[in-house]
Amino acid sequence: MRILLIAAMVAVLAGCASNVVTDYNSATVFGNYTSWAYAPSQQDSGVTSLDDARVRTAIERELNRKALKQTADTEADLLISWQIVPEDRLEQVGVGLGFGFGRGNFGWGVSAPPPVREITEGKLVIELADRRNSEVIWRAASRRYLNENQSPETRRKLIDEVVSEMFSKYPPGVN
Repeated sequence: MRILLIAAMVAVLAGCASNVVTDYNSATVFGNYTSWAYAPSQQDSGVTSLDDARVRTAIERELNRKALKQTADTEADLLISWQIVPEDRLEQVGVGLGFGFGRGNFGWGVSAPPPVREITEGKLVIELADRRNSEVIWRAASRRYLNENQSPETRRKLIDEVVSEMFSKYPPGVN
């Protein structure tokens, strides 16, 4: 019974863990910002990828909810930039094999670990910078990942959820 209770508490605490990490300049008065634009490097440069379009849509929706107005980059208080940072991780596929023999309280065993493959996933990072001094004042990074095996609908939902959670922590100290 005790083990079941501990397992339930661990599951509840794991569910409460945030999927987003934020950082910000504590000297910034976030109430002074009323308008935003994409940073010049994020502006249309010809071709927009599918994930870029999904991220743009999610950012625009969340900033509208924060009552921030989109303007030209020369007039905006905040410049928004984002990137999907590739990260490699190892994943075990299959099961390990082993055998052993022994007698009484003594025995020998040999085992082989499960096969491992390298997977590249993308982590979303969004930064808000003060246009006047070009300093980043707020940054959010996701702990959830995009991978090539996800369907378009799954990718859109994941991006929407992650961006929504990111901006739930903006402005800092209000939540």
